[in-house]
Amino acid sequence: MDYGILTLCATPIGNLEDITYRAVRLLTEADFIAAEDTRHTKKLLNHFDIHTKLISYHEHNKIEKGPELIRLLKEGKNIVLVTDAGTPGISDPGEDLTRLALEEGITVTSAPGAVAGITALIISGQSTRRFIFEGFLPTNKKEKVQVLDRLKDETRTVILYEAPHRLIKTLETLYEAIGDRGITVTKELTKKYETVLKTTLSGAIGHFEIEEPRGEYVLILAGKDEKELQEEIQEGWSNMSIEEHMKIYTSKGMDEKNAMKQVAKDRGVSKRDIYAVIHQ
Repeated sequence: MDYGILTLCATPIGNLEDITYRAVRLLTEADFIAAEDTRHTKKLLNHFDIHTKLISYHEHNKIEKGPELIRLLKEGKNIVLVTDAGTPGISDPGEDLTRLALEEGITVTSAPGAVAGITALIISGQSTRRFIFEGFLPTNKKEKVQVLDRLKDETRTVILYEAPHRLIKTLETLYEAIGDRGITVTKELTKKYETVLKTTLSGAIGHFEIEEPRGEYVLILAGKDEKELQEEIQEGWSNMSIEEHMKIYTSKGMDEKNAMKQVAKDRGVSKRDIYAVIHQ
């Protein structure tokens, strides 16, 4: 018997008109729909008069349900995986099921559509040329410190998700860790009361101290200015003598010529300046 196909299907993040014709067809024709919250998905299916059988699959039952879904796929059943809103596999257990399916030689495909992070990014007014997705900050303190330490010098735009009850704390944590960076705070994306607040971290904190956070938020955090970062790096090297700086590279086996070139690059000066100090 041929295996079935696992399809990761995007659903609307707010406005139901954003669903695709293909998504409706796949949801109708599938043998099963694996849903993060079956009650939530049932409302979507009822709206489009879809009667496909639902199977619950979420973070808290993925270890138990994953193998069950793999068994059905190996029996030739076609399964469509959906999340509550947007594209499955991003900040949800869809990635685990995808991995299991591929390991078993099962075909995995996608029916693309809305992604909250990308939707927020393109209307944020922040740079879209280079960006990274961080999702929710870790709840583990040690992991959170590591992530924040990386974000401190991150020059790419950062996409973050946050729940309303943690929003102010997260904004304060970011402010303390990386300073007063530019940020765009969005909520109710594609809905009637869609909100886009382009401000700074300090401005956002002040705003939500007055206005109680409600709804799910996507935060688009500006990256650190490249020039500012380079100046900080060069300033750090300036606290070390050129001889000590050279020794860092020569002790690793680098010849003097290339070491001088690297030191000059680190300090933002010419190689001639480094040569003059070394051979004075």
